Amino acid sequence: MAKRVYQSWKGNNKFLLQGSLIFGPDARSLFFTVSLIVVPVVIFCVFVARKLLHKFPAYNAGYAVLVVVIAFTIHILLMLLMTSARDPGIVPRASHPPEEEFSYDNSSRTEGGRHTPSLTFPRIKEVNVNGVMVKVKYCDTCMIYRPPRCSHCSICNNCVERFDHHCPWVGQCIGQRNYRYFFLFVSSSTLLCIYVFAMSALYIKYLMDEDYPTVWKAMKHSPASVVLMIYCFVCLWFVGGLTGFHLYLIGTNQTTYENFRYRADTRNSAYNRGCLNNFIEVLCTEIKPSKNNFRAYVQDESARPPPVSRARDIEEPDSSPRLKVEDDHEIGGDLLKISGRRNFEEVDVEMGSRNSNELHGVLTESELMMNSETEIPVAKTEVKSSSRGRRSGSWDLSPSVLAASSSVNEGDIPSQKPAR
Repeated sequence: MAKRVYQSWKGNNKFLLQGSLIFGPDARSLFFTVSLIVVPVVIFCVFVARKLLHKFPAYNAGYAVLVVVIAFTIHILLMLLMTSARDPGIVPRASHPPEEEFSYDNSSRTEGGRHTPSLTFPRIKEVNVNGVMVKVKYCDTCMIYRPPRCSHCSICNNCVERFDHHCPWVGQCIGQRNYRYFFLFVSSSTLLCIYVFAMSALYIKYLMDEDYPTVWKAMKHSPASVVLMIYCFVCLWFVGGLTGFHLYLIGTNQTTYENFRYRADTRNSAYNRGCLNNFIEVLCTEIKPSKNNFRAYVQDESARPPPVSRARDIEEPDSSPRLKVEDDHEIGGDLLKISGRRNFEEVDVEMGSRNSNELHGVLTESELMMNSETEIPVAKTEVKSSSRGRRSGSWDLSPSVLAASSSVNEGDIPSQKPAR
């Protein structure tokens, strides 16, 4: 049975509802984050907001205190869910490295001085972004060149577009497709802290105006208000500072990752379009659709053969190894002429016309070349053109021809190893 994409996902994400919701590997932290929001709100509604229902008799405005805090809480939980349960902008992985970027490095040589080209491709490329050259890096895990502003999250094990950071409080990467919801979650939490703190202080003020004239007595009568004020004050330093920091990042069109990594870089940013346009880009533009269909079925790709080395097709400068290869072609040409003759007498004439010492020298040279791993091919397989226009190939000699040629100079030719 064919698997769906979320079932064979190579990242560290967790899925719910058959791939409809995608979370980070630390999604359990969501329960802790939700409790930090819901528990104080419940305490506020029971011990503070309920006591303020009749403190504003005009138009029953006291009910607005309860409605506002409940609406804020629902909004924050929705923003939290939209941040942590959606694709942050994951770039799909490739099944193989980009072959169009392959190149052969001719700089390496063996001990004999012969070129041994190796298959390589650039690790870094430069692309033009708004007139500025930006470097993009190759990701070994995803086997892609990361788009500009993209980075690989080591926790989720994915490349994420416009990567900001991985937030443990929401259990998800913050990227191009959920940054807006993350900012709304943080800023709304800041406003909620301010609202609960103000309403709790207001309730203490009402108690002091009635039967508890001092602050100490009022606080003893409503300890829940005091706890809420302390809790909101502490949280305000965290979420309030985070809101201010991200307001700065949005105004300058930076990400948290870029701000920390390229802080010392004084060059103008390629993405800064002005404060107003930056806010419009982040908060008002349409969010791009996901590049991943997690519910789709996995399509099996046919196995790709490994890249074929073209070491023999690359032209080399004239050197002693090159000369040996050309001598090998000349010896092979002589053998081809011998094998093409059908009359044994013509073979005897041809072989007899050669000086035995010359033939002995040729065979000795052939043996030396075989020992240096330059083997004379013996089976006709393929004929191709080399860089100098010569035709190279291999030849199959019949046993009768070999027997005839060996009988001519039986006493002069030393024993040889059988052909492979």
